[in-house]
Amino acid sequence: MSSPTVCLFDIDGTLVSTGGAGRRAMERGFAQITGSSTACAGFSMAGMTDRRIVRTGLAILGLPASERAIDRVLAAYLRALAEELEIASNFKVLPGACELLKSLARQPTTAIGLGTGNVKRGARLKLRRGGVWNRFRFGGFGCDAEERAAVIAAGAARGAQRLQVPLDHCKVWVIGDTPLDVKAARDNGYCSVAVATGGISLAQLAQCEPTVLTASLQDPVVLKTLIGAM
Repeated sequence: MSSPTVCLFDIDGTLVSTGGAGRRAMERGFAQITGSSTACAGFSMAGMTDRRIVRTGLAILGLPASERAIDRVLAAYLRALAEELEIASNFKVLPGACELLKSLARQPTTAIGLGTGNVKRGARLKLRRGGVWNRFRFGGFGCDAEERAAVIAAGAARGAQRLQVPLDHCKVWVIGDTPLDVKAARDNGYCSVAVATGGISLAQLAQCEPTVLTASLQDPVVLKTLIGAM
């Protein structure tokens, strides 16, 4: 029998592309609360947790980044996100994602979860739009922690609970499209699959030295690796 395995998937750029709906919603959230829609214009949000994005944006605007202020922007963002996703004509589930999730679901000792910077409600909105939310029963989310390594740690612990085995008996894989996904995995002592579907090139991801590097979740090496067949 295969060893207990926890797979934690990033969302944006890994499972789905929102076609810019997420950034537009964040801009609208900032505009509603602060009057400025340009807070996030000067930095990449890739791999950041939602709370870290808002904290950074507030600092750029010279505004206090209190927990209450962050909560207000996030609430406005989530309202806008629901609207943006509904009208996003170029939203797509990325190649190989559905097939990989279906294959992993057939593995009795594998727990499929999320390891995402999205707050849970945002994750649900995006994945429901893509028709894959029901594939996940647990995860680490951007509402668990502001630092991605802590988000991954939370997701891994929940995965072990779902498998009903101690965490140190589990193989944990983090699947994502940014250097921050790879770093979060490494910081926890976990393995990583870096997939170049989110705008960061294979060459850039290779510099982070992930356990596995691939151009797409369609690559059969990904499934073989995650189920321990490699």
